[in-house]
Amino acid sequence: WMPGFGFLMIIDHGQAYMTLYGYNQRLLQPVGAVVAPGDEICTVGDSGGQPQPGLYFGLRHQGKPINPHQWIS
Repeated sequence: WMPGFGFLMIIDHGQAYMTLYGYNQRLLQPVGAVVAPGDEICTVGDSGGQPQPGLYFGLRHQGKPINPHQWIS
């Protein structure tokens, strides 16, 4: 749980990259789990004070936010 993000899933991709998924209803993987592409990691929700269900997605490199557009297009 993180204020403003609700239930937050953070995935460490190595080489100082991580993705963040917030506002979740439920986290489906325990801390330290190894996940693969296609694995379910969480369910979308409205935790963190959101008025309706949604998803926060963030990408960080060396702890700094970067625009994920080039990674998801």
